[in-house]
Amino acid sequence: MRATRGLVRLALASALIIPLAACDGMSRREQRALSGGAIGAAGGAAVGALTGGSAVTGALIGGAGGAAVGALTGGGGRRR
Repeated sequence: MRATRGLVRLALASALIIPLAACDGMSRREQRALSGGAIGAAGGAAVGALTGGSAVTGALIGGAGGAAVGALTGGGGRRR
């Protein structure tokens, strides 16, 4: 049981840390889309779980909405 719990923690930590390596050559718009998607997914999962709905469905909807808003508000890397 302990070995399984440790393996799950390792897999979760890897799933959270490894994707950060892909962020190196991203534009500002891509970074905002990614962070918006992550924030939206977390918020959607929380709302889905708290309201008695599906946390997975909430995460998918929140992630898609957050990524769209992040990409649309990215500004293309221009400063005003």
